[in-house]
Amino acid sequence: MSSPDEAVVTTDTQGGDDRDVNALAEEADNTSLSMESITDGKNERGIPVVKFIEDISAFADLFTPEASAELLIGAFSDLFSKFKAYEQNLSQKRQTFQEKIPEIEKSLALVSHLKKKKEKGESVVTRYNLADTIYTKAELDCNAGIVNLWLGANVMLEYTYDEAIELLSSKLENAKKEYEETTKDLAFTRNQIITAEVNISRIYNWDIRKKRASNS
Repeated sequence: MSSPDEAVVTTDTQGGDDRDVNALAEEADNTSLSMESITDGKNERGIPVVKFIEDISAFADLFTPEASAELLIGAFSDLFSKFKAYEQNLSQKRQTFQEKIPEIEKSLALVSHLKKKKEKGESVVTRYNLADTIYTKAELDCNAGIVNLWLGANVMLEYTYDEAIELLSSKLENAKKEYEETTKDLAFTRNQIITAEVNISRIYNWDIRKKRASNS
């Protein structure tokens, strides 16, 4: 999953200008506007920080030729779209961990319970599913000290209780760490989306005021 850090210069025309599309495309080709122009570095996770444009007139004058409102809106709109796609990927990844972590915790608790029963020399009576809505009792002999764990991709391997506990504990720790990092990235990404939206709105309003002033 890549972060939205590719170069962005588009010819979005939501600035309300009726300029010729070919002229706008030519401006996009010739402008010095780049990804670095509308971002302010990256955070520690490598996600771009959207630059908040305080003085739009001064910002437009930084480029050669001077950047039009349409070009600026197009650039931030493209960046906005990339962040929205990245937000969706992060949301799906976060949901996966929300489902995965309880499953690992449940498996770890079960293996730990089996180990305790083995140490006490006891067996475990449980129920298992024979078919839909049909269950039956089974007695598990814990003395063997062996469990089989699904590792994904239709792969199941045999482990001792201690090996299984070590593996599951490691997986649980990594899953919780990645869940926390994904949650932070998601919050950060949403903040960048808001900044991009604010910039687009302010550039649009700046362009309207500029046109009214020139027509008065």
